[in-house]
Formats: sequence, C-alpha cells, structure tokens
Amino acid sequence: METFAELRNRVGKYVEMCEQRGRIDPALYSKYDVKRGLRDSDGRGVLTGLTEISDVSGFKVENGERIPIPGELYFQGYNIKELVEGFRGTKHGFEETIFLLIFGELPTEEELREFMLLLGQLRPLPENFNRDVIMKAPSKNIMNVLERCVLTLYSYDEDPDNISVRHVLAQSLSLIARFPVIATYGYQSYRHKFMDSSLVIHRPKPELSTAENILRLLRPDPTFTDLEAEVLDVCLVLHAEHGGGNNSTFTTHVITTTGTDTYSTVAGSLGSLKGPRHGGANHKVQQMVADLKANVEDAENDAQIRAYLTKVLNKQAFDGAGLIYGMGHAIYTISDPRAEILKSYAKKLSEAEGYTKEFELYDRIERIAKELITKNRDVKKPVCANVDFYSGFVYSVLKIPVELFTPVFAISRIAGWSAHRIEELVSKGKIIRPAYKYVGTHREYLPIEERNW
Repeated sequence: METFAELRNRVGKYVEMCEQRGRIDPALYSKYDVKRGLRDSDGRGVLTGLTEISDVSGFKVENGERIPIPGELYFQGYNIKELVEGFRGTKHGFEETIFLLIFGELPTEEELREFMLLLGQLRPLPENFNRDVIMKAPSKNIMNVLERCVLTLYSYDEDPDNISVRHVLAQSLSLIARFPVIATYGYQSYRHKFMDSSLVIHRPKPELSTAENILRLLRPDPTFTDLEAEVLDVCLVLHAEHGGGNNSTFTTHVITTTGTDTYSTVAGSLGSLKGPRHGGANHKVQQMVADLKANVEDAENDAQIRAYLTKVLNKQAFDGAGLIYGMGHAIYTISDPRAEILKSYAKKLSEAEGYTKEFELYDRIERIAKELITKNRDVKKPVCANVDFYSGFVYSVLKIPVELFTPVFAISRIAGWSAHRIEELVSKGKIIRPAYKYVGTHREYLPIEERNW
C-alpha cells in the first residue's frame, strides 16, 4: 500500500497549480465588503444568531463609540466570578455548571446528587470498547482518539439518528460523562504504544466528580489532593462555555442545523477545537516560556525578559510568528475574567506544590507583555492576558501531560456544545448557509486534445 510520503511526492507537481488557482486577492475582500472570518472591519464578530446560554462582553457602547470595560462572562445569566466563588471549596462545580448550561438553572442539593449519580452511571464505556477501539489503534494525538471514539459510539446507539430533544439530551449526557474516560484511556494507550511505558488502566469511580476522575484515571497511583481536584474543577468550569460565536461552538450550530446526528455534530466540534488556533494556545504559551528560559540568563530580570519579548514581537525569537501567546483576546480588552480567576488559583496551587518561582515568571511576563504590545504595535485598546496564559501552567503543576491539554478543554467544552445543540434544535433554526462571492472568470470548455496549459 502506498504511504502518505509516497503520495505527497506523487502529487507534488500539482501543488503549484493549487497555489496559483487557490489564492484570492486580499483587496477583493474590501471591494466586496466581505466579512472575512465572519468579522467586521473593527474585529467584531458578525451577528449570526441568538442565545440565552452565555453572554461575553469586553466593551460597552456610548454615543456610538466602543468603550473597553473589564471583561464579563455570564452562564445562563450568572456572573462567572460569582459562580466560581459559590463553588469554592467543592470539587463538583463543573457538574453544577453542566446542569446550569443545559437546563438553565442551578441545581438544588437533591438535583445535584441525582445528576452526579447519573453521570457516574454513564461513565463506563461499552464492554471491550477500550480494547477494541482505543487500544487497537492508538494515536499520538488524543483529540483524534476522541473524534474516532465519538463516531464509533454511533454504532452502539440503538437509535443514533434520532434528534428528538429527549434522545439528544441522553446522547449528550452520555458523551459528557465518557469524555474523561476516553481521553485518559487514549493517553495511556499512547504512552504504552509509542513511549514503551507500562499500561495503567483504572476504572472511573461513580461517586467521584469529573475532575477527581480525570486525576484518578491519569495517574499510576490514583491519588490526588483536595486542592488539586478543586483547581482542576475550576479549570473545567471556566472552559465549559464561551458564547455561540467561538469556532467550535459555531461549528456545533452549523452542523446541528443540517439535521444530522449528535455523534457527527460533536466530532465536527472536536475537529474545530483540535486546530492550534483554537484549542492549542496554552501549549504554545508553555513552549514560549521554555524558549524564554533557554535564551535568557536571568529569568527574574525585567530588562532581559523585555528584550526577549521584544524579539518575539519582531519575529526574531521563538517561532517567528510575532505573537506573545496567551496575550490578547478578540472580545476582552482590559481583562479576561477567566484569566483573573485562574491566576488566583494558579498562585494558590503554586505555593502548595513548590512552583512559586515559576508562577512569578508568568506574572512577570504578563506584566511586561501588556506594556510591549501596546507600545510596539500601536494598539489603541488595552491588551490583557487570556485564559490560555495560565491554564497550561496549571495543568503542568497538576502533572497533566501536554498531550491532554486540548482534550481537557474538550472534556469541559462539550457541556457548552451540548447546551447550544439542544438550544438550536428547540429553536428550530434554519440551516446555516452564508454566501461566498465568486471572483473567478468564466471559461469555455476545451476538448482534452486541445488543452496545452
């Protein structure tokens, strides 16, 4: 069988044809007032839908002018800061958040007990699923494992194409419960296959929260502290939902409007989140910080950090992209409320686990980067750290491997995807079909013997 490397060599002669025919003149986007990336010229997203699930805001409008404000995030009308404060000291805030996003109200104590019991009962995978699906074809990318397993679970559903709200709700809760198991089993299989490590498989415990089960399933010794579980629980809460316009959630809406099944919809959302421009930014932050430490003599020296970050902005350091990863956001300007919350937990965790110096470095980079980006890029609006800036650091302190950074995001965000899918089905929206302007030329057909280009 031909390998991909051999295939790439065979198609090489056609690459130039693709590049020449596929490149659109950037000036045409302005000429035809095309909302490239579904954004207005000032960067705001084009309004394409309505939702009651969450509200994201980084500015207010006064006399037609956008005024930056501290970032605000609401889940079903509740301020995220108040929610997290209310969950303080618990390890099941994520379960309360799932309930809130899908059903629109915070659970009572009895409802939360019943809901956690239901998720615990749904967590186990079908019999031999780990052996026959996950372990049979391990992947180096755990997001690929999630996508493949979600599509395979279609075959285990007695009525997979049923898109009634009752059935979709059952499917959604089943996937929410199983994502942590699939991701951690996928990672253990990856380590066994590609890193020649011992295969460690623990069973999830139904009485444990999602955060607790992730730590239990991931570690050879399935133990963890209350603080570790609480911090991971907060991470899951913060990543669970962020409006209907982010790429993966919008993908959920787009696919849902076609009338297709839940498994295909979620697989599409996973494919969107897998992209490094969406779900992988926290890993880039960690790589950048590692590169900084390798190229700076004194990581506690502001001047040396400033010099390094200036090189990054000038495309002279790190990956040459000119970006200080984890800084800036499409909506938030003065602050990202998720980053503020996570930073406080990162500090607490770093003090408990002996990573205070590392946390101080991130804090120093954040402070200097804000100043440099505003100055060097002539940015007219404030620039803040986003949630990705501290999440990778937190995951590392929790001993979550980089291969699971984006899957943990997916474990959390499927709560939001499920809420939006159900909202779309209940609202019976039209199929999403934006338009593309044709800017090519019409040509006459030529018989094959006359084609000599």
